[in-house]
Amino acid sequence: MSRAATVATCALNQWALDFEGNLERIFRSIDIAKRKGARYRLGPELEICGYGCSDHYYESDTLLHSFQVLEKLLQSPATQDIICDVGMPVLHRNVRYNCRVIFLNRKILLIRPKMSLANAGNYRELRWFTPWSKARHVEEYFLPRIIQEVTGQETVPFGDAVLATKDTCLGAEICEELWAPNSPHIEMGLDGVEIFTNSSGSHHVLRKSRCRVDLVNSATAKNGGIYILANQKGCDGDRLYYDGCAMISMNGETVAQGSQFSLDDVASKVSPYPRVKVDFTLSCPDDVAVPTFMPIQWRHHSPEEEISLGPACWLWDYLRRSKQAGFLLPLSGGIDSSATACIVYSMCHQVCLAVKNGNADVLADARRIVNDETYIPKDPQEFCKRIFTTCYMASENSSQDTCNRAKLLAEQIGSYHINLNMDAAVKAVVGIFSVVTGRTPQFSTCGGSSRENLALQNVQARIRMVLAYLFAQLTLWARGMPGGLLVLGSANVDESLHGYMTKYDCSSADINPIGGISKTDLKNFIQYCLENFQLTALRSIMSAPPTAELEPLVDGQVVQTDEADMGMTYAELSIYGKLRKIAKAGPYSMFCKLINMWKEICTPREVASKVKHFFRMYSVNRHKMTTLTPSYHAENYSPDDNRFDLRPFLYNTSWSWQFRCIDKQVSKLEKNEGISVAEDVD
Repeated sequence: MSRAATVATCALNQWALDFEGNLERIFRSIDIAKRKGARYRLGPELEICGYGCSDHYYESDTLLHSFQVLEKLLQSPATQDIICDVGMPVLHRNVRYNCRVIFLNRKILLIRPKMSLANAGNYRELRWFTPWSKARHVEEYFLPRIIQEVTGQETVPFGDAVLATKDTCLGAEICEELWAPNSPHIEMGLDGVEIFTNSSGSHHVLRKSRCRVDLVNSATAKNGGIYILANQKGCDGDRLYYDGCAMISMNGETVAQGSQFSLDDVASKVSPYPRVKVDFTLSCPDDVAVPTFMPIQWRHHSPEEEISLGPACWLWDYLRRSKQAGFLLPLSGGIDSSATACIVYSMCHQVCLAVKNGNADVLADARRIVNDETYIPKDPQEFCKRIFTTCYMASENSSQDTCNRAKLLAEQIGSYHINLNMDAAVKAVVGIFSVVTGRTPQFSTCGGSSRENLALQNVQARIRMVLAYLFAQLTLWARGMPGGLLVLGSANVDESLHGYMTKYDCSSADINPIGGISKTDLKNFIQYCLENFQLTALRSIMSAPPTAELEPLVDGQVVQTDEADMGMTYAELSIYGKLRKIAKAGPYSMFCKLINMWKEICTPREVASKVKHFFRMYSVNRHKMTTLTPSYHAENYSPDDNRFDLRPFLYNTSWSWQFRCIDKQVSKLEKNEGISVAEDVD
């Protein structure tokens, strides 16, 4: 007879090496699970120590403290009469594994090591862990003394096994194993496993959630059963934001969905598997009803909603955990800095909404940030005024239009806005150079060389960075308020890819919420904010051509534009970026792909010229990625040099061999078309 089994999954906002806080959040999730009648509780990957420990995994302290937390969990009455499945690193026979530790009533049932490690893109698990390669094999694991004293066990099963309770059979997967082509749930299902669990540390990327949901639902669509997924949530100390999305799927349909973005801290022919017998049931003995379920429609966020919510939650985690008093943003009146300001405004909306819904943790954090124990954030604009400072840094090359746009947007979101003119500082720096060398550089419009022109632009950009940090440190002091501000950068992913930025300018900041987002998506996000936040100032910002405003005005009007400076459009840059990183294309293979993609709009010779120009600029400017401000990771073609896009930063920028291959192919194509052949393509 069928019975109803009650299981619980969660999304926890864990923090790397915050053992105290992580333990408290685990206990809270277990308490919620038990209050809802669950007999099994699943948590995220490596939840005890936090997923993002990186090279701290090498340290014996991390292993020791993880076992100390496990000891607290085993000893606590809160973990009685519920199977608890927690994640932590474990050293077995001097080899470090990423493990699930499953226990019940002070007894460890099984330690299940991860078999497929994530080792691409942002992930480096093979650097710290070894995959368990012995399928359907179990060994004895000798417990540390502190655990033996609690459990009374000397050894426990360690390996690839499943749990057989009195009424069902459970098998575990860990994150990457769901994404692998030979996922363990396939053979576990064939061997009679009915409930599959997955503990994940899966980060947010725009448009990724749909793929994750499809994978989970497909896992039970063929063989039936229940699939439970838990995931980390929040910023645990680096560039990634883990987006929760805990879910339960049954027979190919989603039956429960957790939030993707929130400020809450706690959200046959097969070889037989070894079975660990568990004297416990997941169903209640008096439940004789056949279980029913109603599938739900998964609520997918649009990319614009994801930008509004994901980076906003990431900023909130960074702000509260860094114990700073707010943010400072150089607001230029352009799309990028305006989008950054809108993300902060969205964060203020999320904080006010969370407080309205009774989130005591968010309220406590907000009160600490504004240094007022009685404060209650109710209005996003009022809260924004307290924690967000914007600054328009004008020079003689700035237009009145951008000044007005920045001021109006600041008024509409409520930020504390500063207008300043930095001409005196620029002239002082250039004056020092003139005194030392006896020469005064000029802009190209005044007869100067390209070197002079670029140097004068860079001086302005770098002085803006110096001023940003000065005002971030002392603005609150000048206003009679405690604390300092985090400086926000606002360079988008396409500009970083091209290198269209000054090294150590305003793109150099503490963190950058849009550094992994394309210009195209940011424009769509601006339209979303215009419609959903009624920020009418964004209308003129959207219609204005992007410009750095670093060259002299002509008749009071801006003539410099980003796309003219770069020699390519932002739309083209996004395509180059996706081909370079996601499609793994070098110059020649990118050319081969684009002559087909662009055959209706470009000749092969024009495509060759565009590809060469991109790779020249990319390679000349690649060194700038070594100092790129830590950014929210949102795109799979991000050029972030820290861990995601590992490339040299000193190239032979002539690309002689590669470009010669392109030239030969162009000549061959033109010969076939009967076009006279030039010697090379530039």
